[in-house]
Amino acid sequence: MRILHTMIRVGDLDRSIKFYTEVLGMRLLRRQEYPAGEFTLAFLGFDDETKGAVIELTYNWGVASYDLGNAFGHIALEVDDVYQACAQIRQRGGTILRDAGPMNAGTTIIAFVADPDGYQIELIGKK
Repeated sequence: MRILHTMIRVGDLDRSIKFYTEVLGMRLLRRQEYPAGEFTLAFLGFDDETKGAVIELTYNWGVASYDLGNAFGHIALEVDDVYQACAQIRQRGGTILRDAGPMNAGTTIIAFVADPDGYQIELIGKK
């Protein structure tokens, strides 16, 4: 078994694709509309789906926002340098929720950013 993807619902698919590709550097791997179900799926990742897990963005036509609730935590991404990644994300228009620095009660360097719908993405320094 392996993890294939994580699905999140988004209120503006093009805005979210722009964030994940232009701000985080992922590639749009595939996009498919489902007129009978009135939704569109977009799959994004850093590598091909056969080589790693990806993010599935689901846009339900006509739904502009969601209550994120309190059960979902975050998506985690490993980066070479958290400080540099934060600088690049900020330069590209991304929102930094927690600047790069050691995690609470630990030494691992982390940061948190938000996607356009408010989902949190944790950046974790490569060990």
